[in-house]
Amino acid sequence: MTSINQPSWSLFEKIGFRFSFVYFLLFIAFQNNSAYPFWYDIFTLPLKWTREFIPWLGENVFHLSEPVFIGMTGSGDTTYDFLVLFCVASLALLCALVWSFIDRKRQNYSKLYYWLTVAIRYYIGFMLISYGYSKVIQLQFPSPSPYRLIEPYGESSPMGLAWTFLGFSKGYNMFMGIAELLAGLLLFRKTMTFGAFLTLMTAMNIMAVNYFYDIPVKIVSTHLVIMTLFLLIPNIKRLTLFFFTDINTKLKVIKRPNFKKGLNIAMNSLKAVLVGYVIIYGFIETLDAQKQYGSKAPKPDLYGVYEVTDFIINGDTITDYKNEKLWKSIAVQWPGSLQIRRFSGSKISYYGTEKDSLTDDRLKLTRWGKADESFYMNYKKIDSTGLNFNFIFDGDTIQGYTKRFYKEDFILNSRGFHWISEQAYNR
Repeated sequence: MTSINQPSWSLFEKIGFRFSFVYFLLFIAFQNNSAYPFWYDIFTLPLKWTREFIPWLGENVFHLSEPVFIGMTGSGDTTYDFLVLFCVASLALLCALVWSFIDRKRQNYSKLYYWLTVAIRYYIGFMLISYGYSKVIQLQFPSPSPYRLIEPYGESSPMGLAWTFLGFSKGYNMFMGIAELLAGLLLFRKTMTFGAFLTLMTAMNIMAVNYFYDIPVKIVSTHLVIMTLFLLIPNIKRLTLFFFTDINTKLKVIKRPNFKKGLNIAMNSLKAVLVGYVIIYGFIETLDAQKQYGSKAPKPDLYGVYEVTDFIINGDTITDYKNEKLWKSIAVQWPGSLQIRRFSGSKISYYGTEKDSLTDDRLKLTRWGKADESFYMNYKKIDSTGLNFNFIFDGDTIQGYTKRFYKEDFILNSRGFHWISEQAYNR
């Protein structure tokens, strides 16, 4: 689409634009990813119809062996998402064919192209500004938690390894966040090309991490790259000349359609309110989220990692590491839950915790997914060095002693930064 400002487009450009126009707008509508403020309130009914149609499509057209699950899973690459993508692509292809037949004599779509770039620019810009805030404030990739610090590398998932790697460094989070915040340059026509060039590098890195660490946001991250390339297409030739030749060139700036004075003022005012809302409220919202579940969230009373030094069952100290009852460690990260790691068998178990209303040093533990497996555990904190506990479970009287570890006790957190290193400290 190198002739966007010319009176006549080629047949290929017109057909390509028709498909792109429908495809990108539908994708933005159904895979909004909270980019546009209040979108899910505005688009409630179509999304409701989609959630009803997609399971039917999976069962009756694709004959999937399992029902299509709809719900919060932390993944943006579910069967539901891929079926939505199939529908978007199919509908875009059908609309492009019909549109091409009934609008054969159209010379160009300059005005529609402008509005499409507006939708894409704001979609990418708003989304990456949100993600940028969550990195600058280190909300998306928090510092390694107690659960992570005692987890062997080999037992972590590729996604978990990526989260630990990225979350380790506040500085790198800041670096990534600033790079994503620069997508704000897309919100203005005169800085759009420069913003798209920077955003392309950022989006390609996001996509690469998602692909190579199996992070389930592949659909959205891939489309961020595709959309950014779409914005750069009119200047591809000029950028090539700039970087690889000594020929003088000038970048194209998308022309805004002429509007009446009143409409122009209204549109500029709407843009100011929308951009201001995303930038100001988005920052405030991220700070609030940091206090709710980020680094500034309240920590449970027993927060930390406790290595079990002695584990006694019915008066006998257990030293056989093959015994499935033997605990290795306890980790407390979030209020209302804890992790128990054993030496063998089903190594990791998560329990919900409830404070006993009658005493401050007794917890009711209920295993996640196994409501019938619960017991009361008495505990006593030993200053800041650990805790002792005892409980009765399945007929056994169990006592335990632990040593508490703090973040600084792990090399990952204590190593620090060194300008001068006489030897590589690679452990």
